[in-house]
Amino acid sequence: MRKDDFRDLSIAVLLPCYNEELTIGDVVARFRQALPSATIYVYDNNSRDFTALRARAAGAIVVREPRQGKGNVVRRMFSDIDADIYVMADGDGTYAPEDAPLLIATLLGERCDMVVGTRKGVTDDAGRKGHAFGNQIFNSLYHRMFGRDFTDIFSGYRAFTRRYVKSFPAVSGGFEIETEMSVHASELRLPVTELPLEYGRRPEGSTSKLSTFRDGAKILFMFATLMKETRPFVFFGLFSIVFAILAAAFFAPVLYEYVTTGLVLRMPTLVVSTVLALFSVLFGVTGVILDSVARGRAETKRILYLALAPARGEGRSELALPNRRRASEARSKAA
Repeated sequence: MRKDDFRDLSIAVLLPCYNEELTIGDVVARFRQALPSATIYVYDNNSRDFTALRARAAGAIVVREPRQGKGNVVRRMFSDIDADIYVMADGDGTYAPEDAPLLIATLLGERCDMVVGTRKGVTDDAGRKGHAFGNQIFNSLYHRMFGRDFTDIFSGYRAFTRRYVKSFPAVSGGFEIETEMSVHASELRLPVTELPLEYGRRPEGSTSKLSTFRDGAKILFMFATLMKETRPFVFFGLFSIVFAILAAAFFAPVLYEYVTTGLVLRMPTLVVSTVLALFSVLFGVTGVILDSVARGRAETKRILYLALAPARGEGRSELALPNRRRASEARSKAA
């Protein structure tokens, strides 16, 4: 698929940035060359250097987002920008803009709503072995909690349809936004695919904004939150099982004593086991009730998703255009 094949589509390249003056100009220029018909947006997240100036000089539309955090920037981008196809990358130069046409071609050719550019060399990212180990742990955890749709949930290089972007709730504020994107797709069983791409190193003088422990803790908390919101029966069921085991452990000696002597001498232990049993029942009932609520929310999100026109595969020239563009074309034909 050639670049010219995208001329009927409105393409937005989204680059959230924080202190990326060393690389953003080159990244914007390469995206302009790779996708000549695309509009490139750089959202500056309170940078203290010349990121905004360099991006504007390279030809990007620059917008300032004062709320700190990548999640806040992505939420603003998805709210502000209306396009047929969205390509999201980082401004640090680790993702190759030349791969963007391949991402879009895969999105359209495989009729997907999201394509994730998985990172081939992520373990070599500036020697950050802590990040590599964290990626392995969190990806394995994701597989057990939400399914095996993705092998690299933290990749920041993605292509989306308008249908995905406008149905994505985007509630997280930081680097955990990629996890939320993945869970949204897994929960609604959206058509997604992955595309292995080369992952580069940052240039000398450019530093990662990701903190291994602080952001790792935020991501872990996001995992727990999304588990509670999307799979409450499993989430609260685990607590129910733990309390049930503890209740049984405390009650066992009381029961043994009663069977052998006919007396209950350990009243405090009996009280503790009873309270733990009540907690077990409470968490179990909570899980059952919230599971029905979660199913209703998932159905609502699915209905919202289906209400948006697809932008993929054959016939995309008709289906991909936002409503206002289709209406304008219809008026022109009528005239």
